[in-house]
Amino acid sequence: MPPPTEQSIVRRDVPLRRSLLLRLLAVSVLVSVCSVAATAWLAVRTTAVAIREERGQALADDTRIYDRLLGYAARHPRWDGVGPTVRALARETGHRIVITGDGRRIADSEPAPDLPYRPPDKATAVIDPLAVSPDLLPDSASDRIDPRAVGPFRLSEDERTRLRGAARRQAECLRTVLGQEMTVAESPSGRPRVESGASRVPESPLCASTTLDSRTPTEARALSALTVLVNTCLSRRHAAAVKLTLDDHGTPRIEPLPGPRSQPLPAPPSGSPQEPPSGPRDGGSANGPLVASCLASGRAQQLGPYVAPTAALYVTSPGRSATTFFDLSAGNRARIAGGAVLVLLVTVTATTLAGLRLVRPLRALTEAARRMAEGEPGARVAVTGNDELGRLTSAFNAMSRRRDQLEAVRKDMVSDVAHELRTPLSNIRGWLEGAQDGVVPQGDLLVSSLLEEALHLQHLIDDLRDLSAADAGELRLNLVEVDIADLLAHTATAHHAAAENAGVTLRAETPGDRVAVEADQVRLHQAVGNLVANALRHTPSGGAVSLRARRAGDEVLIEVADTGSGIAAEDLPHVFDRFWRADKSRSRRTGGSGLGLSIVRKLVQAHGGTVSASSALGEGSVFTIRLPRAPLPPAAEGTGGRVTDRPAAR
Repeated sequence: MPPPTEQSIVRRDVPLRRSLLLRLLAVSVLVSVCSVAATAWLAVRTTAVAIREERGQALADDTRIYDRLLGYAARHPRWDGVGPTVRALARETGHRIVITGDGRRIADSEPAPDLPYRPPDKATAVIDPLAVSPDLLPDSASDRIDPRAVGPFRLSEDERTRLRGAARRQAECLRTVLGQEMTVAESPSGRPRVESGASRVPESPLCASTTLDSRTPTEARALSALTVLVNTCLSRRHAAAVKLTLDDHGTPRIEPLPGPRSQPLPAPPSGSPQEPPSGPRDGGSANGPLVASCLASGRAQQLGPYVAPTAALYVTSPGRSATTFFDLSAGNRARIAGGAVLVLLVTVTATTLAGLRLVRPLRALTEAARRMAEGEPGARVAVTGNDELGRLTSAFNAMSRRRDQLEAVRKDMVSDVAHELRTPLSNIRGWLEGAQDGVVPQGDLLVSSLLEEALHLQHLIDDLRDLSAADAGELRLNLVEVDIADLLAHTATAHHAAAENAGVTLRAETPGDRVAVEADQVRLHQAVGNLVANALRHTPSGGAVSLRARRAGDEVLIEVADTGSGIAAEDLPHVFDRFWRADKSRSRRTGGSGLGLSIVRKLVQAHGGTVSASSALGEGSVFTIRLPRAPLPPAAEGTGGRVTDRPAAR
């Protein structure tokens, strides 16, 4: 959206959103809002910190309790001996821990025999080693089976002792070969492995151990039983059989059977649904999700008898006070002080900015008024808004501009009058002094000469009056519809006698169709007449002056062409300047007042049009008036047409 002009700002009421009063109220509201917001922010931030610390501590306690009890359930088939573990966890965390299952209370860190236990509506967690909760243990395996649940894969003591000795020997060998410190870690099943720090070391042929690389009888039996469970699951779904192996941690994983197709699977047991085969019957990636599902279900079925049954865990804190709360500690005092300083800073900043915005234009207006009082022209102030101060600034600029315009008109008028009246007055004085001295006879010649000079003075004064009115913006136009053909015919008739006396052919070429504009007929006739008079004055005997009119888009063109002496290219930009003549040697008596073309330009500009000239020396000149075809906007109603105060451009 374009910025508003000074005139529109002065004449139009200030919008409510730009009102100075509204801005002052907005500053007050801003200060209040900042104060309330800072107080609320400080309270919310302090409370949020306390709640976050409390929740974090509670979540850490819940996770530790859940992990410990989940490990117990993964290693024990029953909950009978979990009491000491529950009481130890309660002492460490300060919480009451209750485990329930099958409608009974399995363990309670604070038992009350006389009072029945009423558990909360929702359990803290469900303890199931075969379905680990990802909320409390997000790093659990994808099959959600606790790695500590090994069941039949747990090695016997003899197997552990034998593998542990082989692992120590391999670690010593690798320490000698690689020059690195080696450690022996043990998986939940009891199988040892050699590591370097936290990473598995690369295998070395010199330190290979067939004891560690081979399965123990316990692992072989458990893996064989799991393979049967997995392949039975796959057989029911008409998928290819797979082979299982153990990874470095003793966890079963899939190893696809070699070859493009596996051997035919045994027929499913009688009574099982006969499903059509889906996808390739191999252990490839097409059945990856199916194989993983069967492996997970097979492991859960195999480990079920070796883990404790599912139980609900309740962790409560009766009578336990919050570990974090708001107090007047050094940190909280610093937060309060910081919030107060921030509110004070925002308040001072907002007040200072609002004050500067109010004071700056007032100071500029005061300085401009002082310069105007000292007589400096062109005192202006930049308009920076559309509020009350903007209206005041625009009104001041309009007043200053009007003052400068009137002062310039006054000076130009005095200078022009003094300049132009000098020649005719000197002639009149010369004629009168000659008559007084007896040089000029007192008769008809003297009277005719004095009358001619007086008429020249009258014409000059009328021209100066028209220019002064146009410069001051007081030239009023009585707008009516003007037929251009009639206008050109009347103008040619009015100057016919002057053309015959000069020996010049004057003709008006009217257009074939009707061309009309909305204009002041008298003023437009005056402008075209000045151009015709100027053309006759500069066209020698035997020449021709033509008046033409035509349409050009949304404009009407009026052309006055002559076959006179023409105008030099360097003089064309000055032909419409007042008191300017191309031939400096011509007297004002024969060359006119020098104001005719200036008046033409002012009159045409008052109609919203333009005037231009084109010429070539020795070939003649063409003066073109361009007027808009669209009606001019009315300013007031007048007699015989519309009257407008549209000023001529200076």
